[in-house]
Amino acid sequence: MKSGAHLVLLLCCGSAVAQVTVTANVGFAGKTNANPANVAVWLVPLTPAPTMTSTNSVRPRLVQKNKSFEPHILIVPVGTEVEFPNHDPFFHNVFSLFEGKRFDLGLYEAGTTRNVLFDKPGISYIFCNIHAEMSAVIIAVNTRYYGVSDRQGRVTIADVPPGKYALHVWYETASPETLNALTHEIVVGSQPTVLGTLHLPAPGSVPPHKNLYGHDYPPPTPDQPVYAKP
Repeated sequence: MKSGAHLVLLLCCGSAVAQVTVTANVGFAGKTNANPANVAVWLVPLTPAPTMTSTNSVRPRLVQKNKSFEPHILIVPVGTEVEFPNHDPFFHNVFSLFEGKRFDLGLYEAGTTRNVLFDKPGISYIFCNIHAEMSAVIIAVNTRYYGVSDRQGRVTIADVPPGKYALHVWYETASPETLNALTHEIVVGSQPTVLGTLHLPAPGSVPPHKNLYGHDYPPPTPDQPVYAKP
């Protein structure tokens, strides 16, 4: 009995998958005052990886509040449904028609929510058809290992199994050629992995966007509070 129990213990321990934290910092060449936040980093396995079951039952959210989207950059695995709650006391009209997931949620009032399923990989640029100042980006990726840099330029990716990965970087003003050049292979070991500083070309400015119908936005008018009926 003792030897059998010992064998079962060894088998259980041998099947356990070590998971580590991968960290990095973001730095922009030639612009030390550039904001290092909102740089997306994700890892795509290059070697067979164990199937990891997500324990996060909370649906990701892109909140409309104070005429802005929070967060500005959201990464989700392909197949994720994202909530778009309206926390402002007036109408919003959320849409994305350019790349990635194409949708138009129409007008909806304060206190209500619409959902969108991101069923394929890609970059979705999110806008409001009423408020030109509102913009966000949702990145759908074929992996569960990703992170977004904070205001100090730190990126943290938790629970990564050891193995080889393709490291991908994205930020809003980078060209496709720049992003392709930043993709490279890394190796994650059995201990926490520190990637050091990701040296990125200096960011540019975000060009203005058109409204839902491809036209310039009209001059803004005062918003009238509109709440959902109880």
